[in-house]
Amino acid sequence: MTPADLSLFIRSTATEVLEARALDASVLPEQVVVERPRNPEHGDYATNVALQVAKKVGMNPREFAQLLADALSSDSAIEVAEVAGPGFLNIRLAADAQGKIVADILDVGEQFGHSDAYAGRNVNLEFVSANPTGPIHLGGTRWAAVGDSLGRVLEASGAKVTREYYFNDHGRQINAFSESLECAALGKPTPENGYGGAYIQDIAQQVVEADPSVLDLEGEAMREAFRERGVELMFAHIKRSLHEFGTDFDVYFHENDLFDNGEVDKAVEKLKANGNLYSNEGAWWLKSSEYGDDKDRVVIKSDGDAAYIAGDIAYVANKFDRGYNLCIYMLGADHHGYINRLRAATAAMGYDAEGVEVLIGQMVNLVRDGEAVKMSKRAGTVITLDDLVEAIGVDGARYALIRSSVDSSLDIDLELWSSQSSDNPVYYVQYGHARLCSIARKAETLGVQASTEQLGLLEHEREGDLIRTLGEFPAVVKAAATLREPHRIARYAEELAGTFHRFYDSCQILPKQGEEATELHRARLALADATRQVLANALGLLGVSAPERM
Repeated sequence: MTPADLSLFIRSTATEVLEARALDASVLPEQVVVERPRNPEHGDYATNVALQVAKKVGMNPREFAQLLADALSSDSAIEVAEVAGPGFLNIRLAADAQGKIVADILDVGEQFGHSDAYAGRNVNLEFVSANPTGPIHLGGTRWAAVGDSLGRVLEASGAKVTREYYFNDHGRQINAFSESLECAALGKPTPENGYGGAYIQDIAQQVVEADPSVLDLEGEAMREAFRERGVELMFAHIKRSLHEFGTDFDVYFHENDLFDNGEVDKAVEKLKANGNLYSNEGAWWLKSSEYGDDKDRVVIKSDGDAAYIAGDIAYVANKFDRGYNLCIYMLGADHHGYINRLRAATAAMGYDAEGVEVLIGQMVNLVRDGEAVKMSKRAGTVITLDDLVEAIGVDGARYALIRSSVDSSLDIDLELWSSQSSDNPVYYVQYGHARLCSIARKAETLGVQASTEQLGLLEHEREGDLIRTLGEFPAVVKAAATLREPHRIARYAEELAGTFHRFYDSCQILPKQGEEATELHRARLALADATRQVLANALGLLGVSAPERM
């Protein structure tokens, strides 16, 4: 019986208790909260539902808790239900009921932890979206890991997810990139506010090698040639780096298309028509302050050029018109102002602003020997995705970036994350999975097969800890999806690995040499198999490999 099953069981039993006394059962919460007590001596699970509802129906909380405890204890799945304090209820499951978690995991396999909580949600998940003016930096790399993992978690929760990369190929930064390539090809110094680094030299050289006649062009013709071919080469590098990092996108959306296809003009005309755009001092302003923004925003400047927000407005309209009902933007630390701005633009265009979410990610720093690592070999001024992967590998990089909340800045100790020790979180979790695979191989060699027939034999304290930890996985996945926090999966994986290692140290899973396999051995092997499955499921949601050998 998982915590979710127990929650439903407690609610249905509480309903029966109240209705039997002609009391209003509608006061019960939709979901009864079930938690593991800090002190395991208090039981396997605890709930405060009696404290929540007793006074609403004119009862003393301890009195109601006792009635509920008596009713629960009459079921064979409950070994003990006891009242504690002012009305808490401590519950210990019967071994058979607790062991059913193991059977359920082995029955559904890779689907354990999945749900339909987000069924019907068509999600556009936009992340990374770095300008194609250089390699992916650490901030974008964090989103590459976290965004991909969040997509996996939402899909496991029943959502249809489109991973989208917004290709910012319109505006000042692209012009600076093109000019930098041109100067590099001509042997001129990097222009002011331009881009440096060895990668600029590399791309400029590739453009010239592919078409030497580009150097015969003049003025805007040369600049446009370097822009078109240089951006194409840079973006090919970005795509390759992301793919090797385990992050691929379903849609690569070009900002330029919004202008070329007339969608920006269409959005502006719609805002004029619905009265949410007004003229002032020769410019056109969005009434964004009426929709929660801190001020109105210029959409069309006095010189007739579109302001940056014009593309944002057209882009969010494009997403809703494509049928998405949840649009998640994952942006960098300097984009806090975008939250109210995007939601205001969405509402002004007539769409549901509740369907827009903006997640802000904080900075990432690399540390080696206690000192900050500040410079890339190739990019010159920033540390890149490629640098991080070279230092600690894809699995280490993804796990390190995902396991902490994006709300906080992150320091990655390169020595720690490249080490093969239990201090390295990803190594610790992967080693747990590899050890479980080793047990399975050894069991096959010994001819011992797992069995779920006698799971009630799993009565050891460490067995109970492990089973209860396994049972929490669906709730962890649900919370990760609801709160947009895939780091919960990583922290859970570490807890599960630690709980397994303690179980392994205390309980003999396979028979010793010369011993016959017993039902207890077979039940423990089933528990080990279930643990291996859940660890693999958790690592899969992180996009991290689950090695069979290490």
